[in-house]
Amino acid sequence: MKKLVAEFFGTMWLVLGGCGSAVLAAAFPELGIGFAGVALAFGLTVLTMVYAIGHISGCHLNPAVSVGLWIGGRFDAKELIPYIVAQVLGALAGAGVIYIIATGKAGTEIGTFASNGYGEYSPGGYGMVAALVCEVVLTFFFLIVILGATHSKAPKYLAGVAIGLCLTLIHLISIPVTNTSVNPARSTSQALFTGNGELIGQLWLFWVAPIIGAILAGIVYKYLAPEEE
Repeated sequence: MKKLVAEFFGTMWLVLGGCGSAVLAAAFPELGIGFAGVALAFGLTVLTMVYAIGHISGCHLNPAVSVGLWIGGRFDAKELIPYIVAQVLGALAGAGVIYIIATGKAGTEIGTFASNGYGEYSPGGYGMVAALVCEVVLTFFFLIVILGATHSKAPKYLAGVAIGLCLTLIHLISIPVTNTSVNPARSTSQALFTGNGELIGQLWLFWVAPIIGAILAGIVYKYLAPEEE
C-alpha cells in the first residue's frame, strides 16, 4: 500500500508542477516562463520525486513507465494495474488543485487546461499521424533512458538527474506538437477537467502511443542489457 500512496502523491506532484506551470505561469503577462520553463518544470518534478519516493515505489508516475518496466523485466505484473490506478488518481488530484487555483481569479477561463491534442488542439497544428509518431518515439527513448539509468550496472545516485533531464528534453521537442504527453495519466487528468468532448475523444492516442513506445523500449533494452538474475 505504501508504494501506491507514493505513486499517488508522486504523480500528483508531476501534474501539479508540470501542468500547473503550463496553466498558471507559461503565458503570464510579460514574465511568462514559456515552453522552456514548462519543459524544465516537468523535468524537475520527476527529478525531485526520484529522490523522494524512488526507494519506496520506484517513482514510475506514469502508466507507460510501469508497462515498459514490466516488459523489460524490472516490474512485477501483479502490481501493474494497482500502480496505474494510483497514478491516474494522483494525476486527477493534481489537476483538481490546479483547477481550484486557476478558477480563483475572476473571469478566468481554463481553455484547454494544458491538455494534449492533435489537429486543432495541437499548439502547432500538427495532425494525428505526426502526434502518434512523436509520442511513440519520444516515449520509447524516455523508457530507454529510464531502463539504462536504473540498471544495476549504471552509476548510482544519478538516475534522477538523467531521467529528469530526459523529460525536459522531450518537452522541448514536443510541446509544439502535442503539448507533450508520454504519460497517459497526465493526459487523462487534464482532458477530463476541461469537459471538452473533443479533447476527451483524442485521449485514445495518448494512451496507445506512449504504451506502444514503452513496450518497444522494454523489448529492446531487455535485449541490449538484461539484468543478471
